[in-house]
Amino acid sequence: MRSPPLAGLRVLDLTRLLPGPLASMHLADLGADVIKIEDTGAGDYARSAGAVHGDISYFQLVNRNKRSLTLDLKQATGVAAFLRLAAAADVILEGFRPGVVDKLGIGYQAVCAINPRIVYCAITGYGQDGPYRDRAGHDLNYLGYCGLLDQIGVAGGAPAIPNFQIGDLLGGSLSALVGVLAAVHDARGSGCGRYVDVAMTDAVFAHTIFPLLAVLGLGQALPRGEDVLSGGMPSYGVYATSDGRHLAVSAMEPKFWQMLCTAIDRPDLKPFAFATGAEGQRIRHELEAAFAKRSFAEWTTLFERVDCCVTPVLRFEESLQNEQLQARGMIVEVAGVRQFAPPFKISELPFEARLPPPGAGEHSEEILRESGFSADEIAGLRAQKVI
Repeated sequence: MRSPPLAGLRVLDLTRLLPGPLASMHLADLGADVIKIEDTGAGDYARSAGAVHGDISYFQLVNRNKRSLTLDLKQATGVAAFLRLAAAADVILEGFRPGVVDKLGIGYQAVCAINPRIVYCAITGYGQDGPYRDRAGHDLNYLGYCGLLDQIGVAGGAPAIPNFQIGDLLGGSLSALVGVLAAVHDARGSGCGRYVDVAMTDAVFAHTIFPLLAVLGLGQALPRGEDVLSGGMPSYGVYATSDGRHLAVSAMEPKFWQMLCTAIDRPDLKPFAFATGAEGQRIRHELEAAFAKRSFAEWTTLFERVDCCVTPVLRFEESLQNEQLQARGMIVEVAGVRQFAPPFKISELPFEARLPPPGAGEHSEEILRESGFSADEIAGLRAQKVI
């Protein structure tokens, strides 16, 4: 069996709230030694602050395969301990507001001076420069500034709030991973690290392709619910069934649209796959009426036999039991908690929960011993409440 692709990569994770912990968990799942550095005492406040629907917190869902070290970075001794760890690290992730790590004495320049090959990634809402760099924000703010939130929802309605942190999870976590892995690859060849500045607003903005196409072609984005992917084209949309459930229709190619029209007994609609404007709305209303004639189960059974990109809109608890996601092994159990498996399948890398989410400071002594701290030094750090 080959080693995991990131075996031997040491990551110091200073992040707390999303997106950083998810990014570092992906690295850990790929074999990296991720050391979660937490405040002394109770540790990361996400351990309890993230519990919104019972006893399970999102901390438990994004911190497997990591070790925990509690460290007081407000004490000079704690900073010195961090820098000793950083001297042998490959990657540092942080999610503080710009300038905070520099004030603490653990910023990129301080680390780079002792470890020139370090890849230091800062994940923030607005980035390290610009007039908004010091502003507070959360996912909804980032979506608002980059213009995406205004695009989400139905025509004539208010912007819809997605129950999915687009900026945090895709903008912050995955964009950070791409930047970090590119910089690590370069550092291994050149011996020189990189500073990776990831702004969640930038990351979402850089992927709003269809609104940009509208601006380039028309001078402005189309109103909510009127662009080709948001309701303006009848062959791409969500339609209600007779019992109040919904189907996702993505019959964009002519062959799929024609099969759809045949399946719903409306061959007269075949010429209108790409209808937009008033004509598009007319065809959409025809489809709405057609889909409203049968139940969710009836349509689901029918379209299982017709390969035209029409699928059921599952409730989330149904998706957990979906045969495709089950076959892909996308739900795993770690320490008694169901959670998502890694979203990438790499040959000769079966998923392994090597470690459950760690207790605060659970591995402090172990990590420090591995990093060359003597028993007396560790005892001194504990006596000073640095760990």
